[in-house]
Amino acid sequence: MTAGRGIAHSERFEDPSALAGGELEMIQTWVALPEKDEESVPSFNNYTPEQLPVFTDKGIWMRLIAGNAYGLGNEVRTNSPLFYLHVILKPGARFGLPKEHAERGFYIVKGSVEVSGITYQEGKMLVFHKGADPLILAKENTTLMLLGGEPLGERFIWWNFVSSRKERIEQAKEDWKQGRIILPPTDNQEFIPLPDDKSRPAGHTPGPEPLS
Repeated sequence: MTAGRGIAHSERFEDPSALAGGELEMIQTWVALPEKDEESVPSFNNYTPEQLPVFTDKGIWMRLIAGNAYGLGNEVRTNSPLFYLHVILKPGARFGLPKEHAERGFYIVKGSVEVSGITYQEGKMLVFHKGADPLILAKENTTLMLLGGEPLGERFIWWNFVSSRKERIEQAKEDWKQGRIILPPTDNQEFIPLPDDKSRPAGHTPGPEPLS
């Protein structure tokens, strides 16, 4: 989903029992837009697993979600150079980050890894400066989300609003309060007020996505 000048979305399940077994996991990643694209028309594209290439090696499985890395690429739309991968490692697998991008890091979803003699557990995110070439050693069955790209400049964030300009965030606040950011047409009966509003509707209801 590309939020552009502002979009609202809803996250609900037609069958709430889908969450009951504890098998569903979700992670949401925000990527800043280049300044020239911050006011673009909002859009949404759905991609099937078959459109996302998979690579395997000894003890390593990876799927490229977006961007380019390790010689892999796909047709997922991006607005700036980046990479985003889902990686599963077997115990003892050794793995390095792609070198094409200035900003690189990974989030440990499950398991643990060793980097430069230090062990890091799940729930940690490691970020590396340009030129660093870390060797990642899986200490057990491990799931990682690898991500990175090129720096786009300073960004400001407030609640679900992100922009390169503080005044644009103030405008977005007012747009949300006045209903100028349209709710999903099939789920528009509830409204989440801005955080400084003391009233709170019950349950998870539609909310805005970041401006960029």
